[in-house]
Amino acid sequence: MAYWLFKSEPDTWSWDQQKKKGARGEPWSGVRNHTAKQNMMKMKTGDLGFFYHSNEQKAVVGIVEVIGEYRPDPTDEKGRFGMVVVKAVQDMPQPVTLAAAKANPRLSAMSLVTSFRLSVQPVTGAEWKEVCRMGGLK
Repeated sequence: MAYWLFKSEPDTWSWDQQKKKGARGEPWSGVRNHTAKQNMMKMKTGDLGFFYHSNEQKAVVGIVEVIGEYRPDPTDEKGRFGMVVVKAVQDMPQPVTLAAAKANPRLSAMSLVTSFRLSVQPVTGAEWKEVCRMGGLK
């Protein structure tokens, strides 16, 4: 299993909206960055990801699961980008802010800290465990 981080502006697509989609999940469409595309191409069903609110809250607020692997994105008229489908798994009991991640030496190499503009990022197993610990999950 691999781990990921999905960033969304809460006024565009929020954690609450994601949770309301239930077991059918929601396509993670609209990504127009080649590195993020390559990350999504590596995703497998069952991979887990952090749901991160960018801009306003700047915090990991939940966990999602990949339930649909990479496929063409119907919102891309040029046909160059794709999407995956994710469903909400659980809330992060204590949101983990970007400031807290930056202050934690165990996360100094995390993509969120080093290249925070990328919308879909890989997360190592050690980073996953540390962010879950910080957020009150075991």
